[in-house]
Amino acid sequence: QVQLVESGGGLVQVGGSLRLSCAASGRIFSPNVMGWYRQAPGMQRELVAQIFSSGRIDYADSVKGRFTISRDNAKNTVYLQMNSLKPEDTAVYYCKLIWVGVSGYWGQGTQVTVSS
Repeated sequence: QVQLVESGGGLVQVGGSLRLSCAASGRIFSPNVMGWYRQAPGMQRELVAQIFSSGRIDYADSVKGRFTISRDNAKNTVYLQMNSLKPEDTAVYYCKLIWVGVSGYWGQGTQVTVSS
């Protein structure tokens, strides 16, 4: 059984910063991809950023230059540093872990609210 536990969400003012963490535990296979998704009310869940075991990184255009994803393979943990936050970044942020042969594992989500 694989579990993902997110932390670090909260309320922040426009222009502020937050750092999300997601720790994975259980039987985890490599190579894999760890990523962050978000879902705003009434919207579909969308990819924010993902990082491969190899180090390859992808970002959504809307967060490029503001968000940074990183991972600690020894700890099976992925981070999302979010700077210059905007109201449109308000959403529930979910962590996802996937490798070949599985549909993926999700965390429970953490709320990020950016107030203007």
